[in-house]
Amino acid sequence: MKLIILLELTIILHVFASIVVYSSEARRLQACKPSGQIQAKGPQPGLCSQVNTTDCCVPGRFYPLYKCSPPVSKTTAAVLTLNSFEKGGDGSSPSECDGKYHSDDTPVVALSTGWYSGGGRCHHNISISGNGGRRVNVLVVDECESTMGCDEEHHHQPPCSNNIVVASKAVWKALGVPLNEWGTLDITWSDA
Repeated sequence: MKLIILLELTIILHVFASIVVYSSEARRLQACKPSGQIQAKGPQPGLCSQVNTTDCCVPGRFYPLYKCSPPVSKTTAAVLTLNSFEKGGDGSSPSECDGKYHSDDTPVVALSTGWYSGGGRCHHNISISGNGGRRVNVLVVDECESTMGCDEEHHHQPPCSNNIVVASKAVWKALGVPLNEWGTLDITWSDA
């Protein structure tokens, strides 16, 4: 009789644990949904910087906006993109964290709005892994705006997705990515 009760309790605990794991995974996946969208206005010829093949807003197209990013873990999945943080570069504005421009030879990044955390990661290092397990520590200096875009202030570029790490050329070099493959790369990152 005790064995049967013990088996029943074990089954109940396993079912309960499965429900908890499933619920937390479902919440994690639903935790960062678009918070709205923006429609790009009429054409803005010559106003969108494409120094590093940056996308420009397409008139009439809708772009999702995000106030959040996926949860940060030891292996947070992200997409690495390329940006020049120098004066006259893609963003054309100084970095959000310090109001300064940064050399393309310095390993710096911008994070999507949710990960940027209102500046909470400014001047903190993160560790990026990609290109066959290569790893590099980089400094967070800017935000990749996920809640606005397609306007003059954002140089007529679309809002960032919620899973973007925008990196200087130095980061791409440190990861050993061949120059002809620079642009987008699946990576993981964590706080260093």
